Amino acid sequence: QVQLVESGGGLVQPGGSLRLSCGASGRFFSINDMGWYRQAPGKQREFVSTITSNGGAYYVDSVKGRFTISRDNAKNTVYLQMNSLKPEDTAVYYCKAEIRAAGSLITGDHWGQGTQVTVSS
Repeated sequence: QVQLVESGGGLVQPGGSLRLSCGASGRFFSINDMGWYRQAPGKQREFVSTITSNGGAYYVDSVKGRFTISRDNAKNTVYLQMNSLKPEDTAVYYCKAEIRAAGSLITGDHWGQGTQVTVSS
């Protein structure tokens, strides 16, 4: 069984910073892309950022220049450094990873449980 566990959310003032982490555990052969999505109240879940296994990073336009995604392949962990946070960044942030689990011939999407980020004064 593969699990993704997020941490690092919280309450921060506008202009502040937070760093989210998401670690994969369990039995698996490989992890391809890892990324972050978010869902604000009353809205659909949206893509935020993704990083490939060799470090290629992509962002939604609204976070470019403010958020930085990175990963530590040795730790099976992905990070999201969020700077210059705005109230509109308030959402539950979910980690997603493309993982080939042990005993499986295919790669599937796995999701974390989500971590709340609230930007408010």
